[in-house]
Amino acid sequence: MLDSQNSPPSPQVEVSFSLRIGDGNLRASLEVPAGQTTLTQLLPILQNFDSGIVNHIAQEASAVGRPISCRAGCGACCRQMVPLSVFEAEALYEWFLTLPEARQAELEKRFHEGLLALRNAGVLEELLERDWLFDMKSVARISIDYFHVGVPCPFLENESCSIHAIRPLSCREYIVTSPPELCRDPSVNDVVGVLLPLRPSAALYRLGQQLEQEGRGWFPLIFLLAWGKKGMKPGDYVSGTGQEVLRTFIDQLATLPPADEGASPSPFMQPS
Repeated sequence: MLDSQNSPPSPQVEVSFSLRIGDGNLRASLEVPAGQTTLTQLLPILQNFDSGIVNHIAQEASAVGRPISCRAGCGACCRQMVPLSVFEAEALYEWFLTLPEARQAELEKRFHEGLLALRNAGVLEELLERDWLFDMKSVARISIDYFHVGVPCPFLENESCSIHAIRPLSCREYIVTSPPELCRDPSVNDVVGVLLPLRPSAALYRLGQQLEQEGRGWFPLIFLLAWGKKGMKPGDYVSGTGQEVLRTFIDQLATLPPADEGASPSPFMQPS
């Protein structure tokens, strides 16, 4: 990995675009590398874009008396099955490899313990059967089974996210307005989430799916280290100038089905 302190800053270019949301339009401008880049390398910019959308929706919810209840130290949702796009997986694994050996070993132990718990509960075998990925009812069922095993995200520490700045888009997009204690079991409690009009995570899944013959462009985060050891670099297949890569992403985002205003958001993280 390049040392950013010794490398000259890459030239940036501002890209403006507009996305239709319901009866309105979202206008945004993002600074991207002017030279060659990959979708994986562009992730920090997309993460900030995603957080900007979520923060705007959170402010709107608060303005109508529905403040977001998610806080640091409330880690119930961090026991859910987290959908991770293949591009985010590439970036997270590259970051993992930069950690000191002791820290890597500590995280490897957590991943291993999580997989063992899922295996002992009979959920791991379900996860390894890839057919469930293509049926949203099966995804919902396995999400509940996964949650009931109680496996914490390996990056959860003191009930807070230790990778908050680089956390997956699916984690950023999962926000609720109901009391935090209800999140202890979303399968039976009336957890009230916020329906986002745009979900950049879904655009990443779509782009990843185009690279996979038998996949959906995402997998449960608990498989991150096993996936990373395969050495795959999906970002290399979505590359070009920063403008070109951003345009590819925005084109996918623009063609996603619009959010159903009458629908209730799932109490679990959803990959579609």
